[in-house]
Amino acid sequence: MQEALSKSERTRQFIIEKTAPIFNAKGIAGTSLNDLTQATGLTKGSIYGNFENKDEVALAAFDYNFERVNAYMKNKILASDNAIDRLLAYPLVYRDFLEIPFLQPGCPILNTATEADDTHPQLRDKAAAALAFWKKSIENQVKRGIARQEIKPDTKPNEVAIIIMSLIEGAIMQAKVTRKPAYLKVTMDFLERVIRELKA
Repeated sequence: MQEALSKSERTRQFIIEKTAPIFNAKGIAGTSLNDLTQATGLTKGSIYGNFENKDEVALAAFDYNFERVNAYMKNKILASDNAIDRLLAYPLVYRDFLEIPFLQPGCPILNTATEADDTHPQLRDKAAAALAFWKKSIENQVKRGIARQEIKPDTKPNEVAIIIMSLIEGAIMQAKVTRKPAYLKVTMDFLERVIRELKA
């Protein structure tokens, strides 16, 4: 049984949940203290009584945003037992990525990596760790598929993971910048064909 959160833990969680969409949409540089107080209805003192500074809120918000995306994807992937169907969950979800309410600001990994590349080493490290986690999970699905003879035995899990991730992130970036969801559809249709060709 889960222990009840203390009042300060509940306040911290409330701040994270309310500010996470703002950090994902505006980035750490574009998010002001005023944004944080408006989103939470709390005073500056109350926010900084729970977090050392804006950077600490941003780091916690990234973890929250990534966990939401991860949980959403995991639910879709585990809905099927077949390895090819599990991989097809990616083009299925990302084809309509920008229509999913909590993902409309974009992919938290892409948004964070783009902004924090040279300016914020801690956030960059978090984005890198999230990418590594994502890559490993795709590789594991491919390895499982090979072991179950659902995926061709000469398939390279590392290559499949890099291609899936690159196509997804590249398509999201183009769709957001141009405001043309068609970029996602075209790329996900292509990715679907690539995945189907892995079938043993």
